[in-house]
Amino acid sequence: MIVVCGEALFDVFPTQEVAAGIDLSARQGGSPFNLATGIARLGGSAAFFGGLSQDVFGSKLHAALQAEGVGLAAAPRPDAPTALVLVGVDARGVPLYTFYGSATAERVVNLADLERVPLDAAAIHVGSYCMVVEPVASSLRALVERQRGRSLLVVDPNVRLSIEPRAEVWRDTLGWMLERCDLLKVSEEDIHALYPALPVADFVERALAAGVALVVVTRGEHGVVAATRSLPVLELPAMPVAVVDTVGAGDTFQAGLLAWLQARGYLDRAALQGIESGALTEALQFAARAAAITCSRRGADLPYLDEVSASTAPTRDQ
Repeated sequence: MIVVCGEALFDVFPTQEVAAGIDLSARQGGSPFNLATGIARLGGSAAFFGGLSQDVFGSKLHAALQAEGVGLAAAPRPDAPTALVLVGVDARGVPLYTFYGSATAERVVNLADLERVPLDAAAIHVGSYCMVVEPVASSLRALVERQRGRSLLVVDPNVRLSIEPRAEVWRDTLGWMLERCDLLKVSEEDIHALYPALPVADFVERALAAGVALVVVTRGEHGVVAATRSLPVLELPAMPVAVVDTVGAGDTFQAGLLAWLQARGYLDRAALQGIESGALTEALQFAARAAAITCSRRGADLPYLDEVSASTAPTRDQ
């Protein structure tokens, strides 16, 4: 079982102005929510550990995860509202995000809630803004310490400076995680946001030196870079795809990678350290195909296993 920890929320989009106000459209999301959904859709076994409100939005999120087959026994149901993110655009068409919530359901996960998470979980995945806001950040750090040596510890920083604008908080958190995690997936965009002058290759070396068994850096249209201590750096090009949008692409890649590793018995530090180039290439290609399919359609509509297995990503010529 892969236990995915963090937020589930709703993105809210203004659709049109009307005489008395603005019509809105709300879509379920949050990186950990997407990741848990994606793992399940790709044939993996996933559980969700994050606060799911008892309000109408939280009930919808709970039902959606349940419908996908994601385990929910570990998910607390606090008496706190669901976080909402208003998504707009500026005059240049650049997305603008406004976060609504400070004592929302995903943030109020406490130390007592850790008892819900099974000690024998194969993997624990942490990341996104729940690692930098309290009290949930302290609770997740305690979970990481508890599961160190018991579970494969997986991290995707998924930096959101619109929620926590202090880059040093994210850097401190990532530095703390590098010394404890076994598998790190990070986007090139996140590396540049936290370490503007640091080349990707130098960051990979830093992560491996800190003790990470497998480092994977996604680079959007430029493909992916991966490395272990025993393998030379592996670079793969991006899958060609007619992009509709890239919402959920990173979450899909991570879901594909973890589902592949789970299915083939690599959710283990020693197994990751000893993974051969051919197997790692296959894992990255599977994850990239899954991400490309998500990019080929609107929103974070993550693919199912039969879509990834039966088809390469739609290309510009198809």
